[in-house]
Amino acid sequence: MTKKPVKSVMPSAVRTKARAPAAGEAAPASNRATRAAERRAAIVEAAMEEFIARGFAATRLDDIAKRAGVAKGTIYLHFKDKESMFEELVRTVIVPVVARLTALPPPTGSVRDLVEAFAGDFLKEVIGTRRGDLVRLIVAEGPRFPSVADFYYREVVSRGIAAMRALIELGIARGEIREKNLARYPQILVAPAMIAVIWQSLFARHAPLDAQDMLRVHLDLIFGERRAT
Repeated sequence: MTKKPVKSVMPSAVRTKARAPAAGEAAPASNRATRAAERRAAIVEAAMEEFIARGFAATRLDDIAKRAGVAKGTIYLHFKDKESMFEELVRTVIVPVVARLTALPPPTGSVRDLVEAFAGDFLKEVIGTRRGDLVRLIVAEGPRFPSVADFYYREVVSRGIAAMRALIELGIARGEIREKNLARYPQILVAPAMIAVIWQSLFARHAPLDAQDMLRVHLDLIFGERRAT
């Protein structure tokens, strides 16, 4: 099965190649550190491709090393096992997206505007990207690997839920959200994003989903329909 090309979601800074030292020239410590960071990034990116292609359980370190172009022993200089490699992958690829949510300043406009803007960005950065593939991988294999699921919950889910609850409480305080019990279930606010991620891989070929429009309808149910200006 031919893979469709995808845009890398790895930070570009760690993919920048360092200048090779001239003959007889000792490599500066900064260059050695840069090359080590490049090898680590190459291993993580290779792990991402292997995890997505084979699944977490079936992926072997030999396959990751071959894809990364390094010896298997080099992997152990950076990671103790597959779990620690997967954790680094989540920190590198997914955590920054959630961090942008948790670092949002108090909204100057409506809470709905803030939620809609973030959710829209989330859909663009996840749907149809390797981030979405990783989320689906965790949903599929998390029950078999509790430590991986626990890590993802701590680093991603719990932060996102806390941020959503804070926005809901602000919306309730401002009178934008009438259903106060929504603060007990902030998962409802982000449900369309998860539905879209799963739907994209399973059913999109049968029934394409307009995730942005679904989000708008969902927010209408929570905040009320927007009035025409």
